[in-house]
Amino acid sequence: MLLLMRVVRLLALCAVALGCPTIVSRSQWEARVPRNRDPLGTPVPYVIIHHTAGNHCTSQVSCSREVRGIQSYHMDKNGWSDIGYNFLIGEDDRVYEGRGWSTMGAHAKNWNNKSLGISFLGSFSKTAPDNTTLTVAKSLIQCAVSRGFLSESYTLKGHRDVTSTQCPGDALYEAISQWPEFEA
Repeated sequence: MLLLMRVVRLLALCAVALGCPTIVSRSQWEARVPRNRDPLGTPVPYVIIHHTAGNHCTSQVSCSREVRGIQSYHMDKNGWSDIGYNFLIGEDDRVYEGRGWSTMGAHAKNWNNKSLGISFLGSFSKTAPDNTTLTVAKSLIQCAVSRGFLSESYTLKGHRDVTSTQCPGDALYEAISQWPEFEA
């Protein structure tokens, strides 16, 4: 099992080196149909990083289950039209499509119409995601730039930089604050 996990991680790094990371589509994680969609005018100038503050996941099966649970919470408890984030990243080194590239998210009030919301699956207050998972996030961001969904001169922020919250957790916040595009 450990060897298989290493091979999967190596394949993920190869995919990242060659372009966009592996993106698990909504149909692959068995998303519900959104109630409506508001278009996102792209390219947007910001990326906002979140964490879900929930369970960690290390396989497509467990991460898909987590994403479905988040979608249900956002739709059923918050009354939102869909999952709030544009993309979510699991510690299986896959990206899970939330609202996607061109649909406005519901992840950061007053910032949704000018940002992509990327959330790491899990709680990252004490420990940051490992370097491979962080590299997947960087690759997703570069993919957004290369596909014209994110401005080449974008600014990266943590959720706590735009609203009063502890999100994306102290350890993850410390990690992203070292990225060159970061601005508190």
